[in-house]
Amino acid sequence: MTSVSPVATSGAAPGVLGLAPSQKRPRRFLPSRDTRTAYLFLLPALLVMAIITFYPLVFQIYMSFTDYGLKNLAATAPPPNLVGFNNYQRILDNNIVIPNFDFVRILVFNLWWALSNVVIHVVIGVAIALLLNVKNLRLRRFWRSIYILPVMVPPIIVATVWRNMFDPQNGAINQLINGTVGVLFKLPPTNIDWLTHPEPIIAIGPFVLALAYFALLAANVWLGWPLNSVVATGALQSIPSELYEAAAMDGAGSWQRFKTVTLPFLRPAMLPFAIYGFVVTFNLFYLSYFMSGGGPFGQTELLVTTAYRLVAEQKLYGVAAAFAVFQFFILLAITLVTNRLAKATASYNA
Repeated sequence: MTSVSPVATSGAAPGVLGLAPSQKRPRRFLPSRDTRTAYLFLLPALLVMAIITFYPLVFQIYMSFTDYGLKNLAATAPPPNLVGFNNYQRILDNNIVIPNFDFVRILVFNLWWALSNVVIHVVIGVAIALLLNVKNLRLRRFWRSIYILPVMVPPIIVATVWRNMFDPQNGAINQLINGTVGVLFKLPPTNIDWLTHPEPIIAIGPFVLALAYFALLAANVWLGWPLNSVVATGALQSIPSELYEAAAMDGAGSWQRFKTVTLPFLRPAMLPFAIYGFVVTFNLFYLSYFMSGGGPFGQTELLVTTAYRLVAEQKLYGVAAAFAVFQFFILLAITLVTNRLAKATASYNA
């Protein structure tokens, strides 16, 4: 007795997974209609990005390998000469006509400047958000609207006002020290030169902190914590109250509730914003340039202000482009490492 295969009995020729050739899925060599429609909607944005973002980036990388200068800005000017990695080497060798230029010192200060600011911003922002998240707090909406005001002030005004506040003769900071604080603690009159005091407070190798750093830090803390508080407030509002009730029923105290309930919900919101704040503070131009002018002796100079001086003062466009490339890869490496270690973009469930 011969056996008959199920495929043969059905009258269909053998095929892949028992399907007839007419039932096989056709291969798609062209995107579907929906995909083509999506690309069509994305095309205007891609064109704009190509013109205002990608092309300048590529051209800047090209400039960094040339001696591009003021003579090359004219439309009829000859193309710049290729110099290879000479501009990068000049930066690493500190062979730049800027007083007290030291690439390693500027980089170390820039990293510390961004890190110290972000840590203080996050701590104060979360603390204020927690205080204003207390139930039955009177005028809570009013206080939340008040603390966002520093963000609305134009940056040049912020730098100018704080520079005047730290004036050694008539500044509000010295008047406060000589007035209320001086009388309370019986201190002798003093005129602290906050922004131009020549001697560094801390000097360990390339790590140098001048008195001007603390003046800049005070100004940027006043400016930076409100947005962190806004983000923290949004994260706190998303925490279900049932979790706090369950933790309280299990006997958890205030610190345990904060550690096991509040912090896990704050992390997905605060870590990405902290990384964003680090990048913004790393490139914060106006406080260093308009408050301290990078002084004293370049001790509060940042990478971004140095790049600006290379363009505006020295007209070394090729060197400035190489400097910007250095800055880009430094920030890219920091962001990738921080994101990987802290899992800043991972969801709470992950």
